[in-house]
Amino acid sequence: MNGRPAPVTVIGLGLMGSALAGALLDRGHPTTVWNRTPRKAKPLADRGARVAATPQDAVAASGLVLACVLDYDALRTVLDPVAEAGGLAGKSLVNLTSGAPEQAVELAAWAASHGADYLDGGIMTTPPGVGDPRMMFLYSGSEAVFETHRPALAALGDPLFLGAEPGLASLYDSALLGLMWATFTGWLHGTALVTSDGTTATDFTRVALRWLNGAVSGFLTTYAPQVDAGHHPGDDATIDVQIAAIDHLIHAAHARGIDNSLPHLLKSTMERASAAGHGSDSYASVIEVLRDGATRP
Repeated sequence: MNGRPAPVTVIGLGLMGSALAGALLDRGHPTTVWNRTPRKAKPLADRGARVAATPQDAVAASGLVLACVLDYDALRTVLDPVAEAGGLAGKSLVNLTSGAPEQAVELAAWAASHGADYLDGGIMTTPPGVGDPRMMFLYSGSEAVFETHRPALAALGDPLFLGAEPGLASLYDSALLGLMWATFTGWLHGTALVTSDGTTATDFTRVALRWLNGAVSGFLTTYAPQVDAGHHPGDDATIDVQIAAIDHLIHAAHARGIDNSLPHLLKSTMERASAAGHGSDSYASVIEVLRDGATRP
C-alpha cells in the first residue's frame, strides 16, 4: 500500500449510489461509475469521476466494486455477463443493494463461483447521511474484503463488521428498520396524545428523547442478557403490571379521539405473554410469544 486512496467502482447511480460515489470522491478515491441511464453520471463526472461505457469496463477499472441497484435481480442482470466473461475473478464485490438475508447468501455463493470475494452491506442512513462518520454501515461476509478495503468503506460512514455469515447484514438491517418504524409510530401516537391538549411536538420530543436515552436504553441493556439466558426475572416491572399501565394510555387516547390500534396490539401481545405463564416476569419475556408466532400460519 502506498497510502493513496484506492480506486473504487460504483455500479448504480440512483440517489444512494450517487451519494456513495460522491463520498468516495470527497475522500480522494479514484472513482469509476456506471449506470444504465448514463445521464445520471454527469454530476459525478463533473466532480472527477470516470464514467464507464459498460459494466465490464466499470468492473475492470477497480479491484473494489460497490453495487447499489434496485434489487438483486437487477444486479444479476448487470453482472451476469461480466461474470460469464471472467471479469469478476479476483475482484472484491461489496453489495449494498437492499434484499433478504437468503438472497445475500445465494449471491455470495454465486460470486465465489466466479472467483470474487463477497461482502454484503446494509446502509443505515438515507443518502444525505452518506459520508458522515456517525452513520453506521453494516457488513457481513468476507472479513478479508472488509479489512483490505476498510479505508474506502470508512469514506461512506462508520463500517461495522458483523461476521462471516453473508446474510447477517441484511438481517440486522431488517431488524433495525423494524425497531425504527415501531419507535416512530410509538412517538407519533404519544405526540398525537399530548398535542391534543395543547403541548407542542417539539416540547414533547425533548422529554421523550431524554426518556429514550436514559431509562429506556437502560431497560434494553438490562433485558438483552435476560433474552440470551432465557430467564426474565420480574424484579423491575412485571408483565401484569405493564398490562394495567397500558390501560391508562388506552383510556387517555380514547378520550381524546386518538387511534388506539398500536396500544391495543401491544396490550394483546402482553396478554398472550401473561397467559403463557409470564405474568410475573419482566417485559423481556414477551419475546417468547413473539418467537412462538413464527410457527403460526
